[in-house]
This record gives sequence, structure tokens and C-alpha cells, in this order.
Amino acid sequence: MSREIRLELEAEEELRQAARWYDQRRPGLGSEFLSAVAAAFSLLAEQPTLGAPVPGVRTDLPTRRVLLRRFPYAIVFLEVDATVRILAIAHQRRRPGYWIERLRR
Repeated sequence: MSREIRLELEAEEELRQAARWYDQRRPGLGSEFLSAVAAAFSLLAEQPTLGAPVPGVRTDLPTRRVLLRRFPYAIVFLEVDATVRILAIAHQRRRPGYWIERLRR
């Protein structure tokens, strides 16, 4: 069963900003980044258990992440019922764990 992918507003903005940043570095690279994210979303819709638990987050919270191969980003998510809730499109080397506040919602 395919699950719905739902991006939190902050994650959507992070995605847009990262794609813009990559496009400024090299035209078309932002589109490649978006394609990598879309491929990860497709995998998560089919198999959300592919993600690994997020280090440093309480184990009673079902927070998981998928790392992008080509780009230094993690897709941080929760599986809630039949929905995969994307909490963050987080750069792996900047401000680790900044998105944890989003778990309270």
C-alpha cells in the first residue's frame, strides 16, 4: 500500500531553498537535487521502514531519516497511520537537530 507523503511547511521551504542554492552553483543542479528528493519520496511512500532511526532522538518517537546519496541532505520523517510526514529536508553538516522542535506538533 502506497502512503501519502506530506511535507511540513518548513520542510517545503528547506527543499525550495536548497534547490535554489544548487541552481545558483550550477544551472540544472537544483533540478537534479529535486529529482533525488522525489526518488526518495517515492521509496518512502512504498517502504517507510527503509529509513533509519535518527541518532539523538528519543527512541519512543518513530522518527526516521533517509540520506540522499549525492547530496549531503537527510529527509527526516514520521510515519503516522497511512501518511509519511516529512519534518525536515536537513543538511547533514549544519545545525544538527534544529528540526526536533517540530516533533512537538
